[in-house]
Amino acid sequence: MEEEKKLYPFKFCTLQDDYPWGSEEFKLADLGYRDSLVREGWLAGNSLAEMMDTYLDRVVGDNVYEYYGRQFPVCVRHLRVRGRMPLRVHPDDETAAQRYDFLGKEKVWYVLRAGADARLLVGFRRDTDAAEVYAKCVDGSIEEVMNVVAPHAGQCLLIPAGTPHAACGDVEILEIGESSPMDFCLCGWGEEVHPDEFDTALTLVDALDWIDYRRFQVKPGMTIGKGDAPGSERLVDLPQLRVDRIPLTTALEISREVGPFLLYSCVKGAAVIRLPLAGDQKLDFALKAGETMLVPAECTVFELGPTDRDTLLLETTVVRNDADPYINPSAAPTLPDEE
Repeated sequence: MEEEKKLYPFKFCTLQDDYPWGSEEFKLADLGYRDSLVREGWLAGNSLAEMMDTYLDRVVGDNVYEYYGRQFPVCVRHLRVRGRMPLRVHPDDETAAQRYDFLGKEKVWYVLRAGADARLLVGFRRDTDAAEVYAKCVDGSIEEVMNVVAPHAGQCLLIPAGTPHAACGDVEILEIGESSPMDFCLCGWGEEVHPDEFDTALTLVDALDWIDYRRFQVKPGMTIGKGDAPGSERLVDLPQLRVDRIPLTTALEISREVGPFLLYSCVKGAAVIRLPLAGDQKLDFALKAGETMLVPAECTVFELGPTDRDTLLLETTVVRNDADPYINPSAAPTLPDEE
């Protein structure tokens, strides 16, 4: 019997969409309408969805698979803003599941670069209500009540569910969020919104009853603790997302008994992920600035090392110890009946 091939770290082909405000590049996506393809190795050309259908918990780990089934739980996008993106908002997991049969969209914005005119609109500067927000979204004056943040490179903003947000000016952002299409368009600032950017069924009116109308408190750009790797900082720790920032100055030996998966997004510099082979042999997988690599759960031992100065990585994973009672991991994937 032929020995089962082991999975290896994957990089994916970039999918880019262009809009009047700039562009978004999907670095890793399992969304149906956007599905990343493996770039290299013996699995090149396979989509992330096909990987999940075939290799299941070997990709994400037992606990993640028991919760999410065949849905890869994280999406990574690179946003290049050169104008003003439409104001948007996303629901929490409970609302998204009950009304739309999707995951919610907890998300993190990590600022890669910010020009002099860059600004982020995140939440409201004061308490408001549905009537005022609706009127101001319709007439395009909603920025009057929005919280304005002056971004800087290295800034990390957690954008909770129900928080309206947009990026304006010259700014680049790495968005790490749940695998979900649940972005609702609230306001296009008087401009026509590109038909491919939002599902037209996800409207302002539908979002009014779960938007958070309270004054939004922007937290200081501080870490919340130490990460798992030596010298790393934990930026976000949610059931849906755990994000650590790793200044990679020396090689790290990663050894774990079981998963979950690990995503490495290279913010600057370059790195290598080195898998041990038989004897003293090793297999290298290069990671350059702007790339994201998925280390499957079954890769339990590897070396993570810098190949350039000032290398900085974001490590993303999901740690769940609670199975979702609505998901049967053994069930075949199905689509809703077409009307």
